[in-house]
Amino acid sequence: MPIAVDACAAQHQGDRKEQQDRVAILPHVRRKGIALAVVADGMGGHTGGALAAEQVLHTARTNLEHFAPVEESARWLLENSMREAHTMIKASRFMNEKDPHSTAVMLLLQPGLASWGYCGDSRLYHYRGRQLLTRTVDHSFVEHLVATGKITPAQALTHPNRNVLMTSLGGQDEPRFSFAETADLRAGDSFMLCSDGIWAYFDEAEMGELLAGNSARTACEKIIDLARQRAAGAGDNLSLAVIRLVEVEVPKARPPAGFVPRGGA
Repeated sequence: MPIAVDACAAQHQGDRKEQQDRVAILPHVRRKGIALAVVADGMGGHTGGALAAEQVLHTARTNLEHFAPVEESARWLLENSMREAHTMIKASRFMNEKDPHSTAVMLLLQPGLASWGYCGDSRLYHYRGRQLLTRTVDHSFVEHLVATGKITPAQALTHPNRNVLMTSLGGQDEPRFSFAETADLRAGDSFMLCSDGIWAYFDEAEMGELLAGNSARTACEKIIDLARQRAAGAGDNLSLAVIRLVEVEVPKARPPAGFVPRGGA
């Protein structure tokens, strides 16, 4: 049975004075079946973070418009989008005297293939039904502590340095990128990209329930509502993009008008 895409991007300012996140699901302008989802979480004082995140989105959109899948790899698109954004954000320091940075997570969907890359602590989750298949591992200080066995995942949730990043776009050092992809795509799969203003309030099992049991739009609404409730007036910007793969029933062909089936011999 054919598979269709049910997708939605959403965000909320939370309790911050400014929305410094950016999120979008961008279709390829010439190639059917190709789309790029992007979440960027900007940092760097008033307007600086928003400008950095906007640069990530702008660069991703421009590179997608010129992406030729026959000649270029998904990783080429993802890495160049983030690397070019890093260069532009870093250059903007000299123009606006701010300290802009941004995370980035991107998912490129092509027929039969999903590829993603990221820098920082904005995440991608891949579920099959309610089962988590994979999630990105944050480029953060606490994820490093978890990976080296110094703290548990539960301790990471309340660690005082949980927001300290090891890398980001726009910093003085060269950014660190991570990439992965899968060709094992099925109806019932769902992907979620989100900023830390979302994932900080959910465990993986609950997130799977919300994604599997709702349309993309309804899942976004419920996730934002729950995150806002749990933030209790102290919430960060919230941004997410949900992409669900769903079966589409093909209508049976109707016989032409006036057609009368003949009996067997």
